[in-house]
Amino acid sequence: MLPCMVVCRKSHCEDGERAGEREGRSCPSPVAGGDLILHTKKTHSCRRTYGSLSLVRIRVIARTVSSLARRKVKRLRDSRLPDLSTRGPELRLLAGMQAGHGDWFADDALEMVQEGTVIKIGNFDKAVTVFEGMVEKDVISWSSMVDGYCKKGRLSEARELFGRMPERNVITWTAMINGYMKMECFKDGFELFLQMRREDSVKLVPNTLTLIFDVCGRLGRYKEACQFHALVFRVGFDFDVFLGNSVITMYCRLGCTDAASTIFHIMEKKDVVSWNSLVFGYVQAGQVEEAYELFKEVPEKDVVSWTTMITGFSNQGLTGKSIELFKMMPEKDDVAWTALISGFVSNGEYEEALFWFILMLEKAVRPNPVTFSSVLSSAAGLATLNQGLQIHAHVLKLCMEFDLSVQNSLVSMYSKCGSVNDAYRIFKSISTPNLVSYNSMITGFAQNGFGKEAILLFKKMQDEVLEVNEVTFLGVLSACTHVGLVEEGWNYFKSMRLTYKIEPGPDHYACMVDLLGRAGLLDQAINLISSMPIEPHSGVWGALLAASRTHLRLDLAEVASQHLSELEPNNATPYVVLSDLYSVSGKKKDEEQLRIAMKSKGIKKSPGCSWITVKSKVNLFLSGDISHVSFEDIRSILWIIVDEMKQD
Repeated sequence: MLPCMVVCRKSHCEDGERAGEREGRSCPSPVAGGDLILHTKKTHSCRRTYGSLSLVRIRVIARTVSSLARRKVKRLRDSRLPDLSTRGPELRLLAGMQAGHGDWFADDALEMVQEGTVIKIGNFDKAVTVFEGMVEKDVISWSSMVDGYCKKGRLSEARELFGRMPERNVITWTAMINGYMKMECFKDGFELFLQMRREDSVKLVPNTLTLIFDVCGRLGRYKEACQFHALVFRVGFDFDVFLGNSVITMYCRLGCTDAASTIFHIMEKKDVVSWNSLVFGYVQAGQVEEAYELFKEVPEKDVVSWTTMITGFSNQGLTGKSIELFKMMPEKDDVAWTALISGFVSNGEYEEALFWFILMLEKAVRPNPVTFSSVLSSAAGLATLNQGLQIHAHVLKLCMEFDLSVQNSLVSMYSKCGSVNDAYRIFKSISTPNLVSYNSMITGFAQNGFGKEAILLFKKMQDEVLEVNEVTFLGVLSACTHVGLVEEGWNYFKSMRLTYKIEPGPDHYACMVDLLGRAGLLDQAINLISSMPIEPHSGVWGALLAASRTHLRLDLAEVASQHLSELEPNNATPYVVLSDLYSVSGKKKDEEQLRIAMKSKGIKKSPGCSWITVKSKVNLFLSGDISHVSFEDIRSILWIIVDEMKQD
């Protein structure tokens, strides 16, 4: 049964105290009023406690609308409600609270506990019902409802209510302005702000500007940010810690670290948030050296300070410095461990990520969903299904199998490890799949050759009018390539611009060139490349080169090789492919010249690579490499196998 809140008098707390002792906890201390105590128990315990209250008059005073719209339970003070005793149990409870009927209140409250219909904190629809039934409404109740409508995204209703208000204070104006800003209705928000400034009775307070700074930073509104910053000086506000921190954070989010640094240094008082905000701003802008110099000056570093700096080094590929900093941390929480592990994953150091994850478990630090998402990506990057299965087992053990980010990572991991059935099983278990869920499954189908299944899943997205993005189409075009659906691929490619207003990127063009090339339509492929509004990257020319090799089109292979060599001078692929085509075409002289040019430039072909996991350790083998510690033993076994094969 679900836990519920039990209300009792302090003088009648003996039953609750004994119940608490049985559950291994002590009776909570009284609330501020002095005569009420709150317990959390199971429903059967509630019944006993409420039974003991049947002859006790209970007085609960709270504010009616604030308790619902502002998601907090507060005391009702002299609010006169309409007759609610004939309504449902939730509203009858309010009537009982107002009338102060002890027996009736206890019985009805118990009924609501048993039915699971206790008034839910933050139930906005009920707040609307109560508000409309109120005879007298003060500015707090009006403001709470305006704020509630804004948070629900119902701006027109919020503005209508705002217009009906007999009086407004700065909190009301701030709630309405903030509602407009967060819904990106900047014009309406700014006009309302100017209107507020013309109201003589409303005095601008720093909190209003703090909310606006937050929105400008999050939504990248640089011009408006500067205007509001100028207003701070014009009004004459002091840069206290709270206001100063909000301005620093805003400029950091906008990428203006110089402006943020200026504000930081003119602040007379700074707290750890001030330091962390600027360090984070430098990290976000890729200025890791500046971030580290400032980090060393932080007087009292907290976990956020250390974690931000670890992330900064990882973002620059300096995982060695991340490890060094991590080891220096006085206290390490799950976020710090996750930051370190995620850094390894983002830099392709999958084995290191798994090593530190195991160390995290040995230190008895509980992983969070982000940790699992990162290590599942490591297992996917190494294509080690066994590691992925073990991580999945930990997910189940810690009851995180229904976390959406973890589910999406599981879909991706199983797909990349070739276990498409398991990936689809996880996908089907997601109660409400999001865009990442669909993209992971479509890409998984496409990568494993299940092109038709990928396209069917995409059509399901279309039928349900779900959001799609560039990654979705990348998976769909890849699926068309594997199945050879040229016409369908063209249609999907064209629909990106015409239907979904998505501009195709270089990767989408590379998929189309690959699709046309595999179908032997190389002239269409080169025409498509010529029509590209953006510069083709190596993937586009690589797809054309591969198709040219398959269909023995030496002319197009020479074009593709030239462009590929310009983009990637140390890539041996264009030399090798072109050399093979010269050989097939009987152009021995051109083949020899190409090999000499390749050798003079010091370009070497990348060796073949394979790996195997033995006793939880990944063993990597390169073509021609004899550095493995067990090389002699492996060679002896191989000779034995070869001899046995010859005898057979």
